Amino acid sequence: MPLSLNEIRERARAFAREWAGETSERAEAQSFWNEFFNVFGVNRRRVAVFEQKAARFSGSQHGRIDVFWPGVMLAEHKSEGRDLDAAFEQATDYFAGLKDAELPRFVLVSDFQRFRLHDLETGERTDFPLAELHKQIGRFGFISGYQSRSYKEEDPVNVQAAERMGKLHDALKAAGYDGHALELLLVRLLFCLFADDTGIFPRQSFHELIAQRTSEDGADLGLWVGRIFQVLNTPPEKRQTTLDEQLAELPYVNGKLFEETLPLADFNAQMRGLLLDASLLDWSRISPAIFGAMFQSVMDAKARRNLGAHYTSEKNILKLIGPLFLDELKAELDKAGHDEKKLAQLHRRLATLTFLDPACGCGNFLVIAYRELRALELEILKRQFATQQSVLAHVQDHVLVDVDQFYGIEIEEFPAQIAQVAMWLMDHQMNLRVSEQFGENVVRLPLKKSATIVHGNALRMDWNDVVPAEKLHYILGNPPFVGKKEQNAEQKADMAAVFAGVKGAGVLDFVCAWYLKAAQYIDGHPVRVAFVSTNSITQGEQVGILWAELYRRGMHIQFAHRTFKWSNEARGNAAVHCVIIGFGAEPLRAASLYDYERVDGEPQLLDAERINPYLVDAPEVFLMKRGAPLCATAPAMNYGSMPIDDGHLILSDDEYRQALADEPAIAPWIRPYFGGDEFINAGARWCLWLVDAPPAAIKQSPFLRARIEACRAFRAGSGRATTRELAKTPGLFGEIRQPASRYLLLPKVSSENRAYIPCGFLSPDAIASGTSLVVAGAGLYDFGVITSQMHMAWMRAVAGRLESRYQYSAGIVYNNFPWPELGDDDKHHAAIAAAAQAVLDARAQFPDATLADLYDPLTMPPALVKAHAALDKAVDAAYIAAEKAAGRKPPKLSTDAERVAFLFQRYQALTSLLPAAKPKKPRKTKGAA
Repeated sequence: MPLSLNEIRERARAFAREWAGETSERAEAQSFWNEFFNVFGVNRRRVAVFEQKAARFSGSQHGRIDVFWPGVMLAEHKSEGRDLDAAFEQATDYFAGLKDAELPRFVLVSDFQRFRLHDLETGERTDFPLAELHKQIGRFGFISGYQSRSYKEEDPVNVQAAERMGKLHDALKAAGYDGHALELLLVRLLFCLFADDTGIFPRQSFHELIAQRTSEDGADLGLWVGRIFQVLNTPPEKRQTTLDEQLAELPYVNGKLFEETLPLADFNAQMRGLLLDASLLDWSRISPAIFGAMFQSVMDAKARRNLGAHYTSEKNILKLIGPLFLDELKAELDKAGHDEKKLAQLHRRLATLTFLDPACGCGNFLVIAYRELRALELEILKRQFATQQSVLAHVQDHVLVDVDQFYGIEIEEFPAQIAQVAMWLMDHQMNLRVSEQFGENVVRLPLKKSATIVHGNALRMDWNDVVPAEKLHYILGNPPFVGKKEQNAEQKADMAAVFAGVKGAGVLDFVCAWYLKAAQYIDGHPVRVAFVSTNSITQGEQVGILWAELYRRGMHIQFAHRTFKWSNEARGNAAVHCVIIGFGAEPLRAASLYDYERVDGEPQLLDAERINPYLVDAPEVFLMKRGAPLCATAPAMNYGSMPIDDGHLILSDDEYRQALADEPAIAPWIRPYFGGDEFINAGARWCLWLVDAPPAAIKQSPFLRARIEACRAFRAGSGRATTRELAKTPGLFGEIRQPASRYLLLPKVSSENRAYIPCGFLSPDAIASGTSLVVAGAGLYDFGVITSQMHMAWMRAVAGRLESRYQYSAGIVYNNFPWPELGDDDKHHAAIAAAAQAVLDARAQFPDATLADLYDPLTMPPALVKAHAALDKAVDAAYIAAEKAAGRKPPKLSTDAERVAFLFQRYQALTSLLPAAKPKKPRKTKGAA
């Protein structure tokens, strides 16, 4: 667990004194970094390695990273006085050799006496001398653990409890008490600490037993804890009459929580102190959701990513349970008013509702759902018995909602135990609220009912064995998000089992398995489902594969939150881009679609006629990969050429200039090389293009021969047979798709901040790389349609994402796009071409500006903005005219939502013999919380 900030600060001062005056990079650098990590209480060997070998962007030989913490930090160290700018460039040069998951957020460079910290996520740079390290420790929260958290300031006990119990966990584990016994011991201690402050136990009785009856060295604490657990599991009538008086005060808990006999734990003075420190907190103020945060703080964080056991903020949970069931129940309560008959009917209904979270982790969704259900029940009771002036005899008999209405499945035993206890704790908190309201103490002891939390793999079991589908009303939760590349062997096997026989399922995110499993389970039953998911399942090729199966099983989306930033409230405050999708077998009369103007903003509710898998109010269709354009008049799009060369056929600008300086004769065989990045940012890269090079020209060039031989050796040594075959032609690109005439180039990846993906024309001498897409023979009209707002709206709706950036594809985005049905001699065809030329002319007014500059929302020139607006208007007019000419009702195309809805309608018409329904414009209502 983290050191205190004061201790870290003192360690930083001592570190600065120790290393003042050190100058030599090689002599002491590793000792320097070992001690640097130790300032923050971190053993460097547990998180970071020295001299990690890595390739470089620059194409030079492999180098070695001085200090590397995968996915977190990369550090470069230089001797005193060396250039830190150069050190930073060297550090980022290694990114080429790292996997996506290894790319660091922080780059730290130092020369012993100076530090420079770069936060690559925020762009912030901080420079400070060694002597001021103690003033800057807050910037190293990613090492110390003191990063920003979202816990409510009025509830500091939440984080304090997590930290203190985490320290006790660490101490016990370090002493050899671990595994199942340690996990269950901690769960029981958590219950006792909570019970001590909330009226389940006599006030502070547990604390007093530990403080007064155990020795200060902790030697007998394990015996006392074991005794306490035994008493809590023994009914009063079965306890000895000679039982210690303080122990006899403890109630009989039941619920099987204390049933299993654990091996006695051996405590020491430190462990006893940690338990007493924890018992001093006011546990009555704790939220049962703390158990999720506690779980993260005491278990291996890396292992948790794939299992979804992270604490989620109540605000985000309410985004799901509101439209799933809570909003409807609140509306019924409002409608019932103070009508006793209607209130009684609603009350009985609440007591029959059942819920399942099939990836429940520590139970956060179940706990909050139960709390809200109990809050509704309390409001009903207040209205029913308002005339009794808040005094209700035998109030416990009137509390009908109970924890046994809730079910969960969790693959790990420890969080499953926590989830069950958390439900009891929330039950008791709600009982306290009832007690406060009606003046009668409500304590459900001994525990007779419990939530059913099954420890097992939800993807390999029949959910009917947990709760029969005919008995269930709602499924909810936050299943784990794991992309196809990050899935381990067991997860891939789970995916294969759930998606057996489904073509293409190998590209799906792990969370998709819960969607199909839920659809299979609820078949023929009116169960409603809602999951939080990575937004990637509503983009690109995943949509067609997943939703083909769900639609085949009769599923419909009933509500959805479009992409928003989902932040959890556990350590590190991680944030990902998510969606919430509610679905079931019954289409609702009106679907609820929540949109976000900013991903970190508040949702706005749109009433939608229906919601398709792209979370658009449009026909329920999905796109599959196509090998050719849907519209025959559209020119073909292809990927650029792939070198498959390990960098030997590619030259940086410096390498190009040096090569020509050494051998001017090879100039005809070196071409400009454009990927998406070079195209947008005017970067300079070059490639060897030897398609028509005479053998003599190659033979006479030492440079060409060396490069070709290196490429041959790389290909010959490959583990792939197709690559080894390419060794026969080592001077050529592995995949050649270069157009023979002028062509249109589109970057595969582009910033989500741009209104338009920059695209443009290149000559055939400019070689397009595999990170770009090419349209050979494209004309101004084609360019105009592709760069129009109409096409951009389509792209934003259906394209995949690379992080948050748009990832354009030929198979999904381009080939499925419905082009306007125009003849070459149509006036709208000519108008689009003229408007497209005006866009190119507007760009040409700024010859020194990159496309990145021209299409930056903050710097886009007014002339270019105006030209694009005219082009957008021309393309919209073409679609309207085409619809009129075909005898169809002309669409309204004033917003992107209308454009996308229309394009989906046209797509449906072009791919189906059935007529397409006309989508309605979403009606905005008041903002939703």
